[in-house]
Amino acid sequence: MSFLARRVLLMIPTLWAIATLTFFLVHRAPGGPFQSEKEIPAAAKAQLMHQYGLDQPLRVQYLRFLANTLRLDFGPSYKFPSRQVREIIFEALPVSMELAGWALLLAILVGVPIGIFAALKQNSGVDHLSMGLALGGVSIPNFVLGPALVLGLSLTLFLFPPALWQGPQSRVLPVLTLSTAYVAYIARLTRAGMLEVLRQDFIRTARAKGLAERTVVFKHALKLGILPVVSYLGPAAARVMMGSIVVESIFQVPGMGRYLVNAAFNRDYTLVLGEVLFYASFLMVLNLIVDVAYTWLDPRVELA
Repeated sequence: MSFLARRVLLMIPTLWAIATLTFFLVHRAPGGPFQSEKEIPAAAKAQLMHQYGLDQPLRVQYLRFLANTLRLDFGPSYKFPSRQVREIIFEALPVSMELAGWALLLAILVGVPIGIFAALKQNSGVDHLSMGLALGGVSIPNFVLGPALVLGLSLTLFLFPPALWQGPQSRVLPVLTLSTAYVAYIARLTRAGMLEVLRQDFIRTARAKGLAERTVVFKHALKLGILPVVSYLGPAAARVMMGSIVVESIFQVPGMGRYLVNAAFNRDYTLVLGEVLFYASFLMVLNLIVDVAYTWLDPRVELA
């Protein structure tokens, strides 16, 4: 319990530092939330600035922002003035979590078996082929893979819709695009972890006792061999959520990433701050869960 309490307390200064840095960066960026191609009359612009408190000194705006953040109140979006930032986040969050969840699940279901098989066939043609494909998956960025899948599977073969988030078929291309790199990472981590465990004495003892190879691999070796993947899942889940920013923009998925991109372009300060703090909190909570799960898988590890 003391470990959990310390970790939760450490989140407070970390979130404060992230909030402070993000606040001053977005306010120092060129442009503003009320700039448009058609010039707004000076009187109307001044009234908008006063309405949202943007005519006050930056120090005053910062202190008001911190006070509101403590109440989880980020105010209305400048781009969508009739909607609160919290409403937008809670509306878009299920979409982003569904996309990230399917992508991470696919990465685990595909990457772990590939890594196990490559470890069992070390230095064979299968091992080299699978790790070569994994390297290719890591090397291709989402903004290249996504349009390539749209061109090949949507506009040429007409198998899946090229965009939007309507029905099961519309999930296929975004999930494939987002999960490819993580399939590769998980496969390589699983292979490395399994190779290390398969060389240990207790595995030799299990084989010497005449246990079936399936039992040796899945009952004895996998529990420790999967530890590198477990350590990676916390940052991976957060990176999947962050990676969905690009994927959601490519496929017009109405998730948090798409809102964040539009908010950055429109200098929608409140929406940018709200989403950045949510992403940061999400990452820290996931890392804490992974640390606890690690001790369950490996009793030798203690939370100090």
